[in-house]
Amino acid sequence: MGVVTDIRGRRCAAKVTGTVPHARTGGGANRTVSLFWRIFSLNAVGLIAAAALLLGPVTVSTPVLPGEAVAVVAGLAALLAANALVLRIGLAPLQRLGRAMATADLLRPGARAPVAGPAETAALITTYNTMLDRLEAERATGAARALSAQERERHRIARELHDEVGQTLTAVLLQLKRVADQVPDELREDVSQAQEATRAGLDEIRRIARRLRPGVLDELGLPSALRSLAAEFTTHGLTVRHHVPGDLPRLTEESELVVYRVAQEGLTNTVRHAAADRAEVRLRPVTDGVELLVRDNGKGRGGAPEGSGISGMRERALLIGAALSLEPAPGRGTDIRLRIPAAIGESR
Repeated sequence: MGVVTDIRGRRCAAKVTGTVPHARTGGGANRTVSLFWRIFSLNAVGLIAAAALLLGPVTVSTPVLPGEAVAVVAGLAALLAANALVLRIGLAPLQRLGRAMATADLLRPGARAPVAGPAETAALITTYNTMLDRLEAERATGAARALSAQERERHRIARELHDEVGQTLTAVLLQLKRVADQVPDELREDVSQAQEATRAGLDEIRRIARRLRPGVLDELGLPSALRSLAAEFTTHGLTVRHHVPGDLPRLTEESELVVYRVAQEGLTNTVRHAAADRAEVRLRPVTDGVELLVRDNGKGRGGAPEGSGISGMRERALLIGAALSLEPAPGRGTDIRLRIPAAIGESR
């Protein structure tokens, strides 16, 4: 009975430490036999065999004879090896499930733990996969609502900046012009400086409004919007080239906005973090859809974790079923690729 107690104790410990794992679809018979009955059956067979040997041809003398000692030790070793093998095979799906749970990322959906192992393990893995399906669906729905609300708020703020603040600054400029025609000569320079500061503020307000809600995207389409974006970021030592043909497949409004925002965030990261002097924006048709490439010649990401900007790009890509990848550029720098499937890129 000591062997049975010891083996059961090991089984209990294995169940506690192995509650996080993974697996591949195995045979139906394997999933109908529980881990308990597997280990219990092996213990029973071992004990029955040991009892039969002790009651039959093998007996223990006092003192123990060398042949008897060898037989007992060999039997014990065989029993322990068989138990270890069964436990390792039985708990392997749980270990794989643990690795799958540790590496799960809702921003990279689709990865699932293959179902295999005894009945309890298969049920646990199936439950985990079902939970992951639900979490991914809920996250996608929540992200879509949040980003939609964000775009509406951007649109509202951009409109107010343009209509309210912009008009106010324009009125101030006109007033300053009238004042400049009437002030004494010694004050003209001060008024002129005030005009320049107001004009610079008005230009900045307009630039912020364009970044919040790109009117050129609504009015002239995605190719023109990307060219305008490249021109906007060509400043402060950074040169941005663009390759955007005009005969691209038509995309939905939502897809066009995602492409524009990913390009915008990619160039923003280049300016802030890449220490690059050249960047490139390329939009081209591919065999299975449309691909956006934002490339720079900066220092690359190295081992830096993904920040909120990259996470935001992944969120947007998920909304339209696109795939986003970040990888080292040829030579040096970073490539950001957004691939939109052909099914998404249909005419509005």
